[in-house]
Amino acid sequence: MLSRLRLALPILLALVWAPASHAAVPPDFVGVTSQDGFAVEGSYRASTMAGQRAVGIGLLRQTFNWSDIEKSPGRYDFSAYDDYVRDAAATGIAVMPVLYHPPAFHMPHRGRSICQPNRLDAMADFARAAVRRYGPNGSLWREQPAAPSMPIHSWQIWNEPNVGQYWCDGPNARGYVDMLRVVGGAIKREDPHAELVTAGLSDTKMRRAAPLARFLTGLYRAGAAPYFDTLAIHGYAKNSAAVSRLLHRVRRAMNRRGDRRTPIWVTEIGWGDVGPSHRFIVGSAGQAARIKGAFTVISALRRKVRLRGVVYYAWRDERPYPPLYKDIWGLHTGLLDVRNNPKPAFRAFREAVDKLSFERPPLPPVEQPTPPPPPLASAHR
Repeated sequence: MLSRLRLALPILLALVWAPASHAAVPPDFVGVTSQDGFAVEGSYRASTMAGQRAVGIGLLRQTFNWSDIEKSPGRYDFSAYDDYVRDAAATGIAVMPVLYHPPAFHMPHRGRSICQPNRLDAMADFARAAVRRYGPNGSLWREQPAAPSMPIHSWQIWNEPNVGQYWCDGPNARGYVDMLRVVGGAIKREDPHAELVTAGLSDTKMRRAAPLARFLTGLYRAGAAPYFDTLAIHGYAKNSAAVSRLLHRVRRAMNRRGDRRTPIWVTEIGWGDVGPSHRFIVGSAGQAARIKGAFTVISALRRKVRLRGVVYYAWRDERPYPPLYKDIWGLHTGLLDVRNNPKPAFRAFREAVDKLSFERPPLPPVEQPTPPPPPLASAHR
């Protein structure tokens, strides 16, 4: 799936960070999802992460697939994630895990690809093990004390629980609050200073989905407020004006519930250039223009809506994956195409991020790009 690696790191590293007149944003304010950077190790990952860091990305949002970690009840194997977390730390990029996708023996409905677990205490055990591995006192950092250390601080619990695809038997706000309470409580007991981030709530028009406003109301009515530090939303919208309206709506809804101080994190946002007909497939120029517009809105509203950060989905396009090989719009939202060529969207993203002023350390040394890796198969959206 990966062809020639044409995104030259020397060009990226030569970018000049433009000063901005507004207050500096934290180093992890701008994030991205990058399945290729997780799936392909070695020089490719190092070059990819270095390129991401060079354009201002300070956070990688990555699913920590529970079913890949707990292979049998009570036995956790984090080996597939250890080098990834170490490599990100060496590049100066924070990782935000999405705790998600339980193994079949913890799911209530066999045959479904994704369901909430049938036992929340099992998910709490998984979360506790992850914090013990990657948190401030994590065993990963103790194993190599001389290596760069960047303990994981922010943990996102689940993904889009207001969408039936990710919550069996239909969205259930009270059920998700129970998950926040039990799993978040386990995380806080291991790391009292951890940031608990809700699952990204989608303002979707999909069938079998609860509208964001209704689901958000349900969360507060069920007593969710004490169980999270940051509310996450997915900011997919027609254009920048719609992004602005969405942020205002969510902020007002939170304020009405007395939750004025809790920040909002946009943990997914993006548009595709080409692909199957969809309201978020907007052409090459449209993708670039919407990215530029969205960052203009985000920068302008950051203080007003208490915006914690924004994660662009995704770094690179992907090809349709098995078993159905179905082409969907979310495979075309990358800043790079499947051959790692920058799109006009990449330039728009780079220029938009350049306008932000960061509290960030100097860029670390990076390796030069290497030949492309073997094909990658992955799945999301």
